[in-house]
Amino acid sequence: MNLNFSEEELQFQREVRQFLAENLPAHIIEGTANNGSVFVEKDIALEWQAILVKQGWAVPQWPVEHGGTDWTPAQKYIFSKECYHAGAPMLIPLGLLMLAPVIMAFGSEQQKAEYLPKILNGEHYWCQGYSEPGAGSDLASLQLKAEPDGDHYVVNGSKIWTTHAHLADHIFCLVRTDSSGKPQHGISFLLIDMATPGVTVEPIITMAGDHEVNQVFFDNVRVPMANRIGEENKGWSYAKYLLEFERGGGFSAHRIRHELDSLRQLISNAKNDNPAFDTHGDIDRKVARVEIDLKALEITELRILSAVSGGGNPGPESSIMKLSATKLEQDINELSVDVLGYTGFIMNPVPEGNPVRADYISSVVPRYLNNRAASIFGGSQEIQRNIIAKMVLGL
Repeated sequence: MNLNFSEEELQFQREVRQFLAENLPAHIIEGTANNGSVFVEKDIALEWQAILVKQGWAVPQWPVEHGGTDWTPAQKYIFSKECYHAGAPMLIPLGLLMLAPVIMAFGSEQQKAEYLPKILNGEHYWCQGYSEPGAGSDLASLQLKAEPDGDHYVVNGSKIWTTHAHLADHIFCLVRTDSSGKPQHGISFLLIDMATPGVTVEPIITMAGDHEVNQVFFDNVRVPMANRIGEENKGWSYAKYLLEFERGGGFSAHRIRHELDSLRQLISNAKNDNPAFDTHGDIDRKVARVEIDLKALEITELRILSAVSGGGNPGPESSIMKLSATKLEQDINELSVDVLGYTGFIMNPVPEGNPVRADYISSVVPRYLNNRAASIFGGSQEIQRNIIAKMVLGL
């Protein structure tokens, strides 16, 4: 694989850098750096999304007819890398990079016309209704019922660990529409307005003190059948398609390299403050290991990007990316806590919603605590290894 950029690509890189220098506000950079949660604050993400929409650069992954850029794989790679290098936040992917591909692939023309523009301009802010109290890693055992009643479904049950449900105005849900056969064969994919009577959101406060996840209750919620994506009882296939984009649809390596740079700065500060810090080189050796593994992840992402740009989807290799990215982020989190020592455990109270901490230091431990869940959300590590064994290695 040739990783050298052409002159045209280098010119594009200069164009992106100039755009970021002129249009990325300082308060967005600061809010992104001091965020301790999985996603940045909603207002920050939507402000940056609006700036990118105006430029026409918000959704490089989308087809041109829906607002995409028609960039080459190299341009997408350059754009992602430069955004993270400049300190820009990741756009909230729930609608843009998870639901939207499903609507494009399986939705009706009416659904595409209704939902895609509102996802792009930020009018609709989505959350994901997959996990349930008795159906997490074993997602096929979900029990949220959707029973037909005329031209509506009546939905009863609950979803849990629903990120940003307290901020969202819509939720895409897997629901049980048939219990007579194999569990995977009786699932449908519904789009639900959170303002519908009978929808209740209850907060779940994390160890870091953040209100990021929730439990969502559905009590006789009436949802038009027109809000179903694709065929009834075929939602399992759509759900698997979506998860490929959740696990491997973006560039984790650029974000992780940005986090690694922050760790290096912590180490440099520690050495300046204490000449005896890491005299045996244990921290430096661990950082070198992270650097090697990160380079392997970058190459894997380039391979998958090539497949997606050719009209495919991420495929089972997205599970490799999910495993690798999770481990790297958690390794960096742990090393950051090791470097800070007891000073990192000062966690000031945070405002309601997705918090922006007072400074980067105060976000280190919350980030460490929140990222422990990365081994589970989007499919547990064990599930990913099973997928790799079966669909990549053919075992």
